[in-house]
Amino acid sequence: MRAVILGLLAETPVHPGSGRSMGVVDLPVAREAATDYPVLVGSSLKGALRDLAERTHTEQAAGWFGERDRAGALLVSDGRLLLLPARSLTSAYRWVTCPHLLERFLRDARRAGLEANFEPPSVERGKALTSGDGYLFLEEREFEIAGPVPEALVEQLGALVPDEHTRGRLPQQLAVLHDDDFAWFARYGLPVQARNVLDDVKKTSQNLWYEETLPSDTLMYALLAGRDGEVRQVAEALFPAASPYLQV
Repeated sequence: MRAVILGLLAETPVHPGSGRSMGVVDLPVAREAATDYPVLVGSSLKGALRDLAERTHTEQAAGWFGERDRAGALLVSDGRLLLLPARSLTSAYRWVTCPHLLERFLRDARRAGLEANFEPPSVERGKALTSGDGYLFLEEREFEIAGPVPEALVEQLGALVPDEHTRGRLPQQLAVLHDDDFAWFARYGLPVQARNVLDDVKKTSQNLWYEETLPSDTLMYALLAGRDGEVRQVAEALFPAASPYLQV
């Protein structure tokens, strides 16, 4: 069994739904039960990959993703959060992450047989590892800058970002927060949009609801596992350089 890591960079706001809620937000994003981090559930991600395969590689889709009475050749993990954009008073935004997410990514990378040449950094509560000096202001939170992000970490994360210009912003915009500080942004820092349906004739509201989304430029990743050699070929076939996009 071999695996590859699939980098997932949001080009638009993404709503990985979990059904309706009785809370203030009618349609929240799906979240991990233990950590409350946003997540792309593996079954939903596999469905999106299968839909792509059925449109672009019709004959191979059933073999890759299975049929009613037969399992497919690929295993698809959950899409796990890695970098979350957060509004900043000193720049457009910062990509925030935490040691726990980095530790989990490191374990997944090693399980996939990839060379991971970084160690998750440690940072205290109320402090941040990022470029610059002084203080970092994210949303209404203030963090003392304790030093830069290790170059090896920036390089490793950059491998998941396909666009050269976007990848070039990582050294300046990446910020590592304490696990507890990051949990606040993962729980309360996501955009909530008001959506509406208007009557075609009267132009009155028929159904107002609030929907939580992951912002553009959120970076997630998933593991694709399969037989030796085949999984990489499948990934390259599904995502050629000319069209490296997936609708989820």
